[in-house]
Amino acid sequence: MNIFESMEKLGHEELVFWYDKTTGLKAIVGIHDTTLGPALGGCRMWPYENEDDAIVDALRLSRGMTYKNAAMGLDLGGGKAVIWADSRQDKSEALFRAFGRLIQSLGGRYITAEDVGINAEDMALIARETEFVGGLKETSGDPSPATALGVLEGMKAAANIVWGTESLQDRTVAVQGLGHVGGILARMLVDEGAKLIVTDIHPEDGRALAADLNAEWVEPQDIYGVAADIFAPCALGAILNDATIPQLKCRVVAGSANNQLKDARHGLDLLKRNIIYVPDYVINGGGVVNVADEFHRDGYHPERAYARVRQIGSQVSEILNRAQVERIPTQEAADRLAESRIHVLGRVYSTYVPE
Repeated sequence: MNIFESMEKLGHEELVFWYDKTTGLKAIVGIHDTTLGPALGGCRMWPYENEDDAIVDALRLSRGMTYKNAAMGLDLGGGKAVIWADSRQDKSEALFRAFGRLIQSLGGRYITAEDVGINAEDMALIARETEFVGGLKETSGDPSPATALGVLEGMKAAANIVWGTESLQDRTVAVQGLGHVGGILARMLVDEGAKLIVTDIHPEDGRALAADLNAEWVEPQDIYGVAADIFAPCALGAILNDATIPQLKCRVVAGSANNQLKDARHGLDLLKRNIIYVPDYVINGGGVVNVADEFHRDGYHPERAYARVRQIGSQVSEILNRAQVERIPTQEAADRLAESRIHVLGRVYSTYVPE
């Protein structure tokens, strides 16, 4: 792939590659935009098929974080890190400490936190080598519960627009992915009275949770075609594409996965099929809101953080209503909101203020 061409197309400032021979660490940090502040975004550990896939993920995820942080009203830019490894067998103290030294070398331009394949214990090891880390146990902790709560509030907002009520009682929700966020969300949905159809790429864990929740289990490739009121993608990105969208039998797509649309045109495809797509970087913003609260001058306050997470439903309502009025895809409405904030505050920050 042409890396510089990709960076120019997506608007990136920096792409950092790091290899540590001792630990075998292969890491990429994408810093997309720091107009609003240092780039905050999680670290993903995943066994990519090739390095191009890892690079594309770092680029797409970091750009998504710029829009997410802007949409959440945070004074933070967007960045993301990926570690090319299998989180189920390749973790070690030395590897994470080597990664921490990479983050420290960036001098605060990027702040890391948890994402797919990374937990609070891993972050503690990273924090032994860098101060630029969030989501530690002693502060905001695992962001997954906050992310799941934001998704639930966004689902309720979408349900209110489609069915005239926020209640999810007896609604069928198809959950793709039962990891950190998807598993918590599934339990929340059961508490709301929803009926679940679930799947996961790790069936040994997923089937056990499905049985515990009295949920219907389907194989991963079958989740797109099940009849459901809401489809909740909570795994990896680019799952809404030419092959999967024609299979969907739902009215709403609302889940925690990042970059759910493989291409922007797929948002229009959903609109044409009368399926409401809740923009992923808005509905899944609860985790970053929770982590960002650590950087307030008075430190982390969970009550303040979770109160802000619960406002995601209102933001989703605003974006969905705007999309309907302007007859545009929902992700375009969300993009306009985020880009407006970046543009306006970028102009404000251009004013020189002596230190």
